[in-house]
Amino acid sequence: MISPSIFKAYDIRGIVDQTLTEDAARHIGRALALQGKARGVKQFVAGRDGRLSGPRLQSALAQGIREMGLDTIDVGMVTTPIVYYATYELNTGSGVAVTGSHNPPEYNGLKMMVAGDTLYGETIQALLQSIQSGATNQLAPTPGQSLSVDLGQRYLDRVTSDVKLARPLKIAVDCGNGVAGAFAARLYRAMGCEVTELFCEVDGNFPNHHPDPAHVENLQDLIRCLQETDAELGLAFDGDGDRLGVVTKSGKIIFPDRQLMLFAKDVLSRVPGGQIIYDVKCSRNVASYVRAHGGEPMMWKTGHSLVKAKLRETGAPLAGEMSGHVFFKERWYGFDDGLYAGARLLEILSKLADPNAALEALPDSPTTPELQLMCAEGENFSIMKTLSQHAKTSFANAQDIITIDGVRAEYADGFGLARPSNTTPVIVMRFEADTAQALQRIQGEFRAALLAIKPDAKLPF
Repeated sequence: MISPSIFKAYDIRGIVDQTLTEDAARHIGRALALQGKARGVKQFVAGRDGRLSGPRLQSALAQGIREMGLDTIDVGMVTTPIVYYATYELNTGSGVAVTGSHNPPEYNGLKMMVAGDTLYGETIQALLQSIQSGATNQLAPTPGQSLSVDLGQRYLDRVTSDVKLARPLKIAVDCGNGVAGAFAARLYRAMGCEVTELFCEVDGNFPNHHPDPAHVENLQDLIRCLQETDAELGLAFDGDGDRLGVVTKSGKIIFPDRQLMLFAKDVLSRVPGGQIIYDVKCSRNVASYVRAHGGEPMMWKTGHSLVKAKLRETGAPLAGEMSGHVFFKERWYGFDDGLYAGARLLEILSKLADPNAALEALPDSPTTPELQLMCAEGENFSIMKTLSQHAKTSFANAQDIITIDGVRAEYADGFGLARPSNTTPVIVMRFEADTAQALQRIQGEFRAALLAIKPDAKLPF
């Protein structure tokens, strides 16, 4: 029996040997192959991050794909973006990264592409249905072939052929013992940077800190390193290398929505009038900054798969998420890649006299980090459904109420957001305003609205 709980909105994720077993991986491989066959796919790329369970789960997954008659190409231990790159470079359009991303060591999972499309929502549920129906028990008469290709150097060469620095920079890089450590320092040195390495030894136990730059506590080592060395700038990566964190010399964290503004200004200088996609968790400053630089801002749902699909649909040159996923279509492939985003950041900053001043001067407002209201399984969706239904009366003072993903109430002087997480039973909230007083007022409206639905809610603000 396979556990339905591992089939999430944007990927597959579970606890190894409990909900995500080798047998489950093999059946998922077979289900993927069936989806691929229906779309004319002949080969799947497969790679893995640095987790200890990666080799055996990848092996079981690839076996399942081959049992359905399709070939597999093993690209080894690589970042998730290198798996995506391989699907373009090797012209398969289809691939699987075995990765637990930023989850604790006991987790692992799968991020999947079939025929050029990242799987999410219904296409992920279709894999489960295929397994439950018994379709994955009908094996092909002739199994597929297994190939191995090392694409690491080709990927690094592709980035360095695209991104050029105006001057060398001194940087510190914190990979949190994730798989980005196998490539980040090599890449930035090849670009001419002087690199101080922090936790770049790949270790699936993550002995130093969690590989997730979205959380301030995981950036403290990098902040200390910048204080104690002559490095000008700090870059941090998550467990599978598809998200970027940025820290200035003075220890200020440049959150991804502010990074996106800098990237947008650069991209719009070459693509005037271009559409820039950002998710509902991002600052109001993104839209005004994009407009000021001649672009068209477009707010969209949170989720790397959803943003990637929207980018593909619209042809936008750039998209970004508050979580740190940045998607460059201009000069690149349109997938999220933390190392490449870091390279593009260094390219922009290398042309400036004072990179740190430029980063710290990006528009900023009083804001909260991502806040979470813990719920029972499924309760986050029922609460949000009720909140959405009563949004007009609950947030009567708002100028606009956006419901593409949860409820985002826009005011003249700020915004409040509540949305159900698609991966864990929580409601995610974020608030921003022009002043601390406005921030408190907006939080007060959300507090009243949420407590009216769930009086015993333990709100984190």
